Amino acid sequence: MIYSVANILTFLRILITPLLVVVYYFLPEHWGMPLAAALFGVASVTDWLDGYLARKLDQVSKLGAFLDPIADKLIIVTVLVVIVDRHGQLFILVPALIIIARELVVSGLREWMSELGKRDSVAVSMLGKLKTAAQMMALFFLLYYYPVLGIPVFEIGVLLLYVAVVLTLWSMMLYISRATRSYQG
Repeated sequence: MIYSVANILTFLRILITPLLVVVYYFLPEHWGMPLAAALFGVASVTDWLDGYLARKLDQVSKLGAFLDPIADKLIIVTVLVVIVDRHGQLFILVPALIIIARELVVSGLREWMSELGKRDSVAVSMLGKLKTAAQMMALFFLLYYYPVLGIPVFEIGVLLLYVAVVLTLWSMMLYISRATRSYQG
């Protein structure tokens, strides 16, 4: 079913991605950064909501299973590139590159295991879900940037980005380990 509620939410997340970039770059900074963060927040909620609704409404589809990870990676990688472009420091660049590299490795690994008929060995784990949550929280704070009531939002985002990197590497190693065992077994 192409036009299920879950798939529409996934399409919405894909459409939010270029809109977020336009808002971030073309509105005045004091409006664009918080509005881009809000758009990212909406997209993050749709990431959780589309899967929940697909299961709850019995609308799980092959199209949704295909598009959901693409939508996730599209917005995560796009926002990482935007943040690196704006704040180009090494302490942002290195974790961004690690996260992007991991996404490529795990996506390729899933594709390869799928070709072998062993996709279940690299199915999304709870650790992978925690990694995604940490990434989304970090990127929300990094996009927002400005302190709120004296709370250093950007610095909290940097801290969360490093938590996300640890979870990113850990989950990648878990997937590689599972795939290796499945391939050998």
